[in-house]
Amino acid sequence: MATKLRALRARLAVLPALDVPFLAVLLALLCYGLLMLFSAGYAVALYRRGDAYTYIRPQLLFAVLGLMAMYAASLIDYHIWHKLAWPVLGVSLALLVVVLFMPEYNGCKRWIVLPGLGTLQPSEIAKFAVVVAFAHIISLNHDRMRTFSAGVLPFALILGAVAVLMLLEPHLSGTVLILAIGAVLMFVGGTGLQWFALAGGLGVGAIAAAVLALPQLVPYAAGRLASWQDPFADPLGEGHQTIQSLYAIASGGMAGLGLGNSRQKYLYVPEPQNDFIFSILCEELGFAGAALAVGLFLLLLLRGVSIAVRARDKFGALLVVGFVVQVVLQAVLNIAVVTNTIPNTGISLPFFSSGGTSLLMLLGEMGVVLSVSRQADPG
Repeated sequence: MATKLRALRARLAVLPALDVPFLAVLLALLCYGLLMLFSAGYAVALYRRGDAYTYIRPQLLFAVLGLMAMYAASLIDYHIWHKLAWPVLGVSLALLVVVLFMPEYNGCKRWIVLPGLGTLQPSEIAKFAVVVAFAHIISLNHDRMRTFSAGVLPFALILGAVAVLMLLEPHLSGTVLILAIGAVLMFVGGTGLQWFALAGGLGVGAIAAAVLALPQLVPYAAGRLASWQDPFADPLGEGHQTIQSLYAIASGGMAGLGLGNSRQKYLYVPEPQNDFIFSILCEELGFAGAALAVGLFLLLLLRGVSIAVRARDKFGALLVVGFVVQVVLQAVLNIAVVTNTIPNTGISLPFFSSGGTSLLMLLGEMGVVLSVSRQADPG
């Protein structure tokens, strides 16, 4: 046993160093998120469950598990995902089908109940699967990406299958995010610009059709669209969440009311520990705290781009781009919802919002990024 441990330590000792600046920013985001989750969520946790630690306790557990998964993923050669791309995508699609047979929660079927373990959100796994599958396909067909058969068709089939299943939940924000991630990877991978122009034209038509049809297909969508246009038209109904969020942001000022001193988290902002945690951050820490959060996400993006540029091959670069863009795009969409820039779509803030599956998958994905950084050129 001692011999095996010495051999393992020897192998770990010769591993290339991972990207320390990226890791530092990542850990800063994680710690900031955990701090804000406890501050934003303890009041509603105490009210609902009689335990102020209801949300932070499982989040800390998943943070530890996620860090372990991240470290393990950073040690594994990322090229293994070449072989696992299709199995991972297959499992992801299967889970998206299974979740449709689960009980509804708030009018949606987004979670698979695991007795004794909690819940699993298949859409989080779908994000990972799409990035891995796209990186795999693009790296194999990089010289034919301008053709329809190699640069459009396989991606359209994958995105179509995932989008349809997620819309059936319904999970509009997750669908939009995955479509955006796919589009970014196709663009970076070299898909012909003419196909993007065609997709843009079709997209405008699809969005117009969706705006007209969505209220009939998804009943709550009409209310959310109306509350986005004028939340004060229904201040006690559909507009309540948005109005309270804006009040929280406005009352924070430059420096905020102080950590833990939010007033809006006391049952004014619904789900302050989840989708609207950024508004509580703004109230307690002000513009300075909000700027720090945005700055950390920006640094994560910049360092991620640096790793992608220095990656030894296209597959590694695409994995990094996909995972880092996923985090930043999701953060942008969440902040846009909280500030009423776009309609409320129910999207969480990475590393901040409560959610074990999300945090575990995020840290695992960041482990893959660190694995790529181990083999990247110095920089």
